[in-house]
Amino acid sequence: MFAGFQDILTTYMVPFAIAVPIAVVLFLLVTRRDRDDVRRPRVPNLPPAPAPARAPAPPMSVASFAPLPPRAPMPSAVPAPRPVAMAPVAPIAPVAPIEAGGPVATAGPAPPPPPISLLVADDSAVARAKLRKLFESAGYQVEVAADGEEALELLTRKPYSVLITDLEMPKMDGFQVIAAVLGSLETEDLPIIAITGHEELSARVHDMQGLYGIFKKPWNDRELLRRVAAVSTLRRQAAGG
Repeated sequence: MFAGFQDILTTYMVPFAIAVPIAVVLFLLVTRRDRDDVRRPRVPNLPPAPAPARAPAPPMSVASFAPLPPRAPMPSAVPAPRPVAMAPVAPIAPVAPIEAGGPVATAGPAPPPPPISLLVADDSAVARAKLRKLFESAGYQVEVAADGEEALELLTRKPYSVLITDLEMPKMDGFQVIAAVLGSLETEDLPIIAITGHEELSARVHDMQGLYGIFKKPWNDRELLRRVAAVSTLRRQAAGG
């Protein structure tokens, strides 16, 4: 009987002994939470505050906009760049080419063309002196003859660029000189300019071929120089230099 009582006690008392401490702990926890709620003041739930009313914006008008300041005008042209001073560069000396046979001399600058040579034929010493001075001051090389025979003799010695001859001369006049010059193979292309002081001789010489001008005495220096320059240039170009 005692053993049965002990079994009953073990069966019911052990769970009771476990449940009592757990209940005490739960009671203490609940009691502490209620105590904290009593100490903490409760805040009532208030409705949200209404948003403040905004004042209506004033109506916009064109006058309310302030005008923008005027823009600065753009430059019409780009300013010219400033010149930069450059130091002078020394010229480079030419180097002679070297070949198998040794250095070859380079060709120098082309020599200037020889002066244009003129032959003046006139029996008047004053006319010869004036014509010589006029042409030599212009840079021509001038030789003079006192008559037609002397002029033809000088033509056999060297070539000339232009012949300026008077029509009235002793021994051989200008017409004979012109005919002899145009009839020779060596001088047939020599330009000739005639000078005369007589109107009838000027009309007669117009019929002759190979003349590049007729001037009456006293002649115009500027026109005579201009004609000689043009004729001598054509003569040099026809000769190839």
